[in-house]
Amino acid sequence: MTDTNPAEPQGATAGNAVPKPAPKRRFGGTPAQILGALKFYKVLAYSTGTMLLLLCIELVVRYGFNSVLMAGGTNSITGESHGLGFVGSDGVIAGGVNISMLVLIVHGWMYVVYLIADFRLWSLMRWQFGRLVLIALGGVVPFLSFIVEGRIHKEVLAEVAANPKAGKRY
Repeated sequence: MTDTNPAEPQGATAGNAVPKPAPKRRFGGTPAQILGALKFYKVLAYSTGTMLLLLCIELVVRYGFNSVLMAGGTNSITGESHGLGFVGSDGVIAGGVNISMLVLIVHGWMYVVYLIADFRLWSLMRWQFGRLVLIALGGVVPFLSFIVEGRIHKEVLAEVAANPKAGKRY
């Protein structure tokens, strides 16, 4: 007579446990929606990363060399017109466009849209909250958006391919 544990599946022993089936993967949208969100995220990851690098250069020029990039305007002391170039940040150029400030503003708004793209992809993939935080950091740490985007892109494509029936049905 053999002792069997009723909680153990038949045929399983201590060294030969029957593996539990993997939990069924579900997405928050169809594969087409996920791939569309991935493309939107990719475009914004590269755009935001590029603007962040420009912002870093702008900050080095502003605080390291006490200069800003200006287009147009006139020198308020000599009255000469100014084209495109770096000028001291002491305010002697009146009028014109402060391109350094424009880089700050564009990066800020682009980061907001980047966060929307992150949230859309995150919610469609139904990832944990920590993943959203990691993706969001890509827009504030130089070069991180390029690295994170590459990994996320590969992972999303692999998950969608491995789970073709996991998409939400309407």
